[in-house]
Amino acid sequence: MSPWNRRQFIQACATAALSTAAVASTKALADEPLKPKRRILAIGGGGTRASDRDRLMLKYIISLTGKKDPLLCFLPTASADNPELIVTWYENTNDLDCRARHLRLINNSTNLKNLEKQLLSMDAFYVGGGNTLNMLAIWKAQGVDTILRKAWEQGTVMAGSSAGMICWFEQGVSDSLPERLSGVDGLGFLKGSVCPHYNHRDRDGHRDRQESYHRLLLASEIKDGIACDDGAALLYEDDKLVRIVGENPFARSCCVRRDGQKVIEDPQTVEFLGKKF
Repeated sequence: MSPWNRRQFIQACATAALSTAAVASTKALADEPLKPKRRILAIGGGGTRASDRDRLMLKYIISLTGKKDPLLCFLPTASADNPELIVTWYENTNDLDCRARHLRLINNSTNLKNLEKQLLSMDAFYVGGGNTLNMLAIWKAQGVDTILRKAWEQGTVMAGSSAGMICWFEQGVSDSLPERLSGVDGLGFLKGSVCPHYNHRDRDGHRDRQESYHRLLLASEIKDGIACDDGAALLYEDDKLVRIVGENPFARSCCVRRDGQKVIEDPQTVEFLGKKF
């Protein structure tokens, strides 16, 4: 074989090898199962009233599952499993395209079925408001925090309002402790801090949530984060904020960060859900 033909032969073999490797790599990627999106909808407040606005947010949660007639589970732990909120939950979901469920944890544990089996069968969760610290303590004692993380990793939609917003983040502004609003630690699924009820005013007309968030940031007691009014909600996919929606056209949201000895608020665009549902 001449040097020229030998060179052509070697080049042809190398090209064939690269082509074969590329095909094998493409096939391996095609055969690899797609990792499910991890979704969290963190709502600034509301969600547990018998109202069209709350149903608007619930419809959005149902749509996020991508399923027809999904299993939607209410976790009322933060309110000490308040029966009235459970009744309202079913009033709100009664005419929606889902199969509503709830799970009470504050009772005799012998009445509870296998928690992991129950929870991992759900398509979405809605965590209600109340005392964040008490809720997390009960979840951790029962192993619910670990099960919820597993469900989230498997693609189950996680949602919640107020305490049900704070719980997914590293930190949040909460009224769980006596006397004044303080920073509390959450489950840490999402980085940074969060503040629900940002438009709330106390008896003296002060925006107590906003003022407390600023105070905690300036004292380095809480990390930079994001705040939401009642009715505004943050949609995260795979740890990234991808959309902010509102159940009313006036709900607002802003990123909040410390800059030296002052706090900066960066307003975010909130999409009104009434245009879609």
